[in-house]
Amino acid sequence: MPAVTIYTKRWDDPQDESDGTRILVTRFRPRGLRKEEETWSEWLADLAPTAELHAAAYGKGREAVGWSTYKAAYLKQMLAQRPLIQQLAQRALGGEVLTLLCSSQCARESRCHRSLLKELIEAEVGRIGDQCALA
Repeated sequence: MPAVTIYTKRWDDPQDESDGTRILVTRFRPRGLRKEEETWSEWLADLAPTAELHAAAYGKGREAVGWSTYKAAYLKQMLAQRPLIQQLAQRALGGEVLTLLCSSQCARESRCHRSLLKELIEAEVGRIGDQCALA
């Protein structure tokens, strides 16, 4: 099985030639940003947490939920997005480099859904590889 390359960044991190396809995975488009200033080639809002989970993570209207609660809720939400995750895994297996982009405010990558999404795509790559090995 070929190695896959998936990076994670914030949308306003400097672009690099090695980024490959830059995919914005936020629920909301960055405010005040003109179309010609976009740093991504695709926007997959369905791979972002729901508006409700996003608000809960930041404590909008109540106390913020902890990382373990957020993580569990996000992973549960992504079950419905498995076909889209499978598509990204297939693209990565085909040699496409993917860079998942989140908010400019999301400085802590290890506590961001983009890191969870990367793990989901990589797990799907593994499942596809296992199926190919059995065939």
